[in-house]
Amino acid sequence: NMLARADFLSLNFVKKEDYTGSYQGMRYMLHQAEVEEEKKLQIYLWPEPFCFDVTPEEQKISEMFPFSEDGLAQGIDWMNEQYESVRRHEK
Repeated sequence: NMLARADFLSLNFVKKEDYTGSYQGMRYMLHQAEVEEEKKLQIYLWPEPFCFDVTPEEQKISEMFPFSEDGLAQGIDWMNEQYESVRRHEK
């Protein structure tokens, strides 16, 4: 079982507010970032059990993708690739 496109709402939601969720011990947040006036999809990953704000910075990783369906697909692939290493930090 891996994360798939169907697990996520539309990018229109991410434009309005951050989209957070979790998958078997890994938490994630999709965020619309502005980089040099260009919209980017920034994805943060961190281990459970805590929310983003109280998780130590060194346990979070993030990556930027194009703010598009293609970018979201790339991001989901990246999340699946990172899953095991994020899980290993789980307390």
